[in-house]
Amino acid sequence: MSGLKQKVRTCFWFERGGHEAAKLYVSLLPNSQVDAVFEHGSPADPMVVEFTLAGAPMMILTAGPHHKLTPAASISVLTRDQAETDRLWSALLAGGGQESQCGWLVDRFGVSWQIVPEAMPKLLGHEDRAGAERAQAAMMQMKKIDIAALEAAFAGA
Repeated sequence: MSGLKQKVRTCFWFERGGHEAAKLYVSLLPNSQVDAVFEHGSPADPMVVEFTLAGAPMMILTAGPHHKLTPAASISVLTRDQAETDRLWSALLAGGGQESQCGWLVDRFGVSWQIVPEAMPKLLGHEDRAGAERAQAAMMQMKKIDIAALEAAFAGA
């Protein structure tokens, strides 16, 4: 389909809006760009958009209502800190996205995302199992992950 070198890429089936979604996604993360657009019938809503998202090859196929997006497939982003977590969370919810639990959300296009601060897997996987369990219990009560609250729960505060 294109001259790209990646043998494997993740593909999301969209009913409509695939090119708009890809442009939003690549604007949010460094090392991201739209690589190729293949029109088939509608220049306003191209059939295939290949893009790189933070170095990972992706593709959106805009091909009608035959298949629906579900949380069974999601994009997981490891964030450096609370500021990056907050920025991505807000940008992905803008325009009609919906929060879920434990760092999950669905954007306005219907794609599920996991916004995971680097601190979270470190705390949940820590050798101090009691602290890790407290952090996990705190995480289970959150929508967007609050790093300071996780750290406080881990510490027993």
